[in-house]
Amino acid sequence: MVSYGPMRGLSLDEMLLKFLLGGRLIFGPDAKSLIITFTLILVPVVLFCVFVARNLVHELQPGSAGYTILVIAIVFTIYVFLLLLSTSAKDPGIVPRNSHPPEEVLGYESSASVEASTRPLPRTKEVLVNGLPVRVKYCETCMLYRPPRCSHCSVCDNCVERFDHHCPWVGQCIGKRNYRCFFLFVSSTALLCVFVFSISALYLKLLMDDSGTIWKAIKESPAAVALMAYCFIALWFVGGLTGFHLYLMGTNQTTYENFRYRGDNRNSVYNRGCISNFLEVFCSRIEPSKINFRGYVQEEASKPPRSNVQETEIDISDGDTRIKVEDDLDIGDDIMKISQRRNSEEVGDVRGRGSDRSPIGRSEVDFGFGLESHFTSRPSY
Repeated sequence: MVSYGPMRGLSLDEMLLKFLLGGRLIFGPDAKSLIITFTLILVPVVLFCVFVARNLVHELQPGSAGYTILVIAIVFTIYVFLLLLSTSAKDPGIVPRNSHPPEEVLGYESSASVEASTRPLPRTKEVLVNGLPVRVKYCETCMLYRPPRCSHCSVCDNCVERFDHHCPWVGQCIGKRNYRCFFLFVSSTALLCVFVFSISALYLKLLMDDSGTIWKAIKESPAAVALMAYCFIALWFVGGLTGFHLYLMGTNQTTYENFRYRGDNRNSVYNRGCISNFLEVFCSRIEPSKINFRGYVQEEASKPPRSNVQETEIDISDGDTRIKVEDDLDIGDDIMKISQRRNSEEVGDVRGRGSDRSPIGRSEVDFGFGLESHFTSRPSY
């Protein structure tokens, strides 16, 4: 999975991401962990369908209850996998990085001097959010001031809007654009665990009624017991994570903000009430990606260093390019030739020409620019 589709606003560092289908699917650098997550969900469901749901088809006859349980297990698992893929293969809200620091950071102005670009960078600045000041930081890697609630992910090496955390189980950052899918994936996985655990317990109950003791039922279907134990352990993780994110959504916090500002005992400036907070997560429109992952790279020209020295371009008629050192040597040679030529001329007949000086009255420096062709040597009398 190599990125062959160049993108505008991304640098080589951001090629840590992995792309499929020409940039339609964007995975994190640890996308291989998806295989583990996929296996942890698929294997128990397959065991459930083979050793529990299929036997319930015969145990619950006459009727279609057994088939209904089997269909629900398969369809619900497919739904969980789609949520997992949507969470992992979607742009979480990457902020395009700059190719050079912004002008207001470096202090570039029309009349700015060279020293203006060397002053210390302001690490933070304040912006207003809901009428309250919020301090945003400058990201040296992306060379931009991060938007509010944005943070730089050390794994993906990108600034992500409304950064929640980097989830190794989905191999992607959780941010503004995929948080909804992430929560639905976690909560749906928790419901799938509850479903498998409940149906496995029901199957053991039916076996116990037929055999008379719980031990005989366990010996007859050890897979059901293993599935119940597995779902019970998994439910502690995905169920606890679901409850934690319900709390975060109710207070309009992110995981990063909750752990970072837990000891500050301050109210979030983004909290608009429990109902409004949930509506913001589930009913708000997901903004399009700020990066065209399927477009071609448009390299931005780096800002040239400012200088007060003006360079003069000299057009040489013969088309031969000369360096400055050679030009200086030519100037010295021309001046030497002029000096020798003037010493060899006779000045006896200059009165007849109405002047007692040499006809060469131009500055000697002019000969350094190829102007010696305008002056001809005169023969001696």
